[in-house]
Amino acid sequence: MTVFYDARGNIYGVVNPAYLRSQGVAVPDTAGLAASTREAWASSAIVSECGWGTLPHPADAKPHRCDGLLVGPFQAAPPFDLLIVNTDGSLAERSGNGLTIFAQALTDQGLMTQGCELRVHHDKADAASPVATTVEPAMYAQVPGFWLTLGQPQFGPLAVGAVGVERALVGRHEFSHVAALAAINPQWARSQCVRVGNPHCVTLVEQVSALPDNQAMHQPALFNPLQAIAFAPPAGSGQPCAAGINLQWAARASGNRVIARVFERGEGPTASSGTSATAVACAAWRAGWVEGGEVTVVMPGGTAPVRLQVQGEIVLNVSLFGTARPQT
Repeated sequence: MTVFYDARGNIYGVVNPAYLRSQGVAVPDTAGLAASTREAWASSAIVSECGWGTLPHPADAKPHRCDGLLVGPFQAAPPFDLLIVNTDGSLAERSGNGLTIFAQALTDQGLMTQGCELRVHHDKADAASPVATTVEPAMYAQVPGFWLTLGQPQFGPLAVGAVGVERALVGRHEFSHVAALAAINPQWARSQCVRVGNPHCVTLVEQVSALPDNQAMHQPALFNPLQAIAFAPPAGSGQPCAAGINLQWAARASGNRVIARVFERGEGPTASSGTSATAVACAAWRAGWVEGGEVTVVMPGGTAPVRLQVQGEIVLNVSLFGTARPQT
């Protein structure tokens, strides 16, 4: 059966591929083949497992009861392969909250007792598959969870496959100008493109009031133009990124803290996102807002501790801490 978990307001269903097959969803028995044939089964899996069923469907809720499916593991011992299926049937290369949830699910199943590697398979042409993440059980602020090591981030339009994006220097800091974002709101004129295994466009704003409201992002007047930017075709325009891109907005807070909002590729507005939090922390560092070390990213669904390992003008590694619990 599918078990749903909550990580900072991000909800994913965790389901074994064998169970999906028992429900008539034709998932291949290897993760690589499942990724390359996802058009044949992924949407059916979402319909089968992510509907509201007998649960009450709040009037302001999303069409699906979760933010996607984590399909796996495809083996009984580490390293563990999985696929991250968005509710539109597309695959994601990485999800910080999703991998936190998957690690907790493996722990609950008795399959993971120490740190191991999780390998996400996908079908994106602009990134290698699988994308590996090392996960270590840990305590943070006396709360048990996991540190995810995401590796070295890449910066700039080329890192995320963006075209037609203007670049500008403001002082000694380089920014990108995404015309479609600035057309929605003139305060959304400065962005940082960041790849942390998956692509992100972090728009930095001067005032918290310039951050988009999650409820407003669900409304067609804002959802539709953001979907055109974030989603890959056919749902999106493929501009500036043919494969789509995750969108974030960030405002500076006191200390090494940043306040953020998220609109995910293939999903839409979300309460939080782990890889988005790491992208926001990296973008804030590159803009001179925060220092290396621990950065706190505050999202509507919760707070994400991020660690930036910095050497001079380079971020060598970014890590994310997260916890997850079964959804009742």
